[in-house]
Amino acid sequence: MVLLIDANILLDVLLNRADYVKESALIWKLCETDKATGYVSALTFANLVYIMRKQLTPDKIEEVYQKLSLIFRFADLSVSDLAHAAELNWKDFEDAVQSVTAERIHADYIITRNVRDFAQSKVVAFTPSELLARI
Repeated sequence: MVLLIDANILLDVLLNRADYVKESALIWKLCETDKATGYVSALTFANLVYIMRKQLTPDKIEEVYQKLSLIFRFADLSVSDLAHAAELNWKDFEDAVQSVTAERIHADYIITRNVRDFAQSKVVAFTPSELLARI
């Protein structure tokens, strides 16, 4: 099973978000134990650093990257991804980029807490609890 992991799932664990950390951590565990192959887009990592910028020194950014790379694979962001996402004309361009990336890497699912943002995606989006209920 190939998963594209959205930023909110990563942030749930990295920031220990009380309402979400348990289920999101289980998604991480699936990827860590090779029960799923988890991908994170390069755009997602850049967004994580931007969101957490006040808490991260350059050394800490490297540490987060190294830890994530032990569990997840990183999907490059390509010019063709950007062009394809722009053609989709979605309200949220970043979500369109995620969807296009999921297609390109042949993901089975996008894992996010914002499923409705991916209603037009060719790759089905599930919340962590929805995916966990299916496996």
